[in-house]
Amino acid sequence: MDMACFSAVMAVSALAFTGLSVTKPTAHRVFHQTAALFCFVAAIGYWIMGSGLGDIPTVVEFARPDSAMVSGAGPGGTRQIFYVRYINWAVLSPLVVLALLLSSGAPLSLTTMLATEIYVVTLLVGALTATSYKFGYLAFGIAAQWFVLYQLLMPGRQHAAAVGGSVSSTYLTAALLTVVVWIFYPIAWGLCEGGNILHPDSEAIFYGILDIFAKPVVGFILVLGHRNIDFASLGFASQKPGPVGEKTTVAAPAGGVSNGGGAA
Repeated sequence: MDMACFSAVMAVSALAFTGLSVTKPTAHRVFHQTAALFCFVAAIGYWIMGSGLGDIPTVVEFARPDSAMVSGAGPGGTRQIFYVRYINWAVLSPLVVLALLLSSGAPLSLTTMLATEIYVVTLLVGALTATSYKFGYLAFGIAAQWFVLYQLLMPGRQHAAAVGGSVSSTYLTAALLTVVVWIFYPIAWGLCEGGNILHPDSEAIFYGILDIFAKPVVGFILVLGHRNIDFASLGFASQKPGPVGEKTTVAAPAGGVSNGGGAA
């Protein structure tokens, strides 16, 4: 299963979310559109990797027998590092977290979004580091990741439980799946970019399977689970858009318009 297959899965999922969205009122398409967007971004990323772009040979610290070395530079050779994968994650991972927070009715947190970016960036820097300092970056990344997962499991779950019904059950399913899958990303990193244990082809399959569960599967859980909810319970307005250029006229109070000042 190569990169093109994963790209196809992401692209088909994005099209499915887009198709499902047309059956819903405009104000009720937020989860369809968010899921379609992060799957579309993932499809582009896998297509770039499948076309042989977005990677760089990086000197490895740990030379392994029969490991894939793309050149003989350095004492242990080099490993193919797909930096475009991390650029892809930096764009779409906050979208996944955003969709989850929106689905719980929790207030949006800029801190949580920033922690998601820190998690991705530190893993990228670690992957490009040729010494044991890479594991320091991994530790920073895991700390940021755990902060995000805490926000999903505690405040997010509490807000969803306060709404109740299918909102609570859908959020809990999607959030728990996200937490479990995200825990495997640092493990994959340690076996691939960090420890140079798995072949880059095995790395692609490992990350690809995780991405399918973390993006399309989570997206379908949110879209299908929230298909019949009252969006007002999550704080979404349900107004129908008016004609383009329509203006709302506010009637002046009797006795004229007051500018906030007292009578002279």
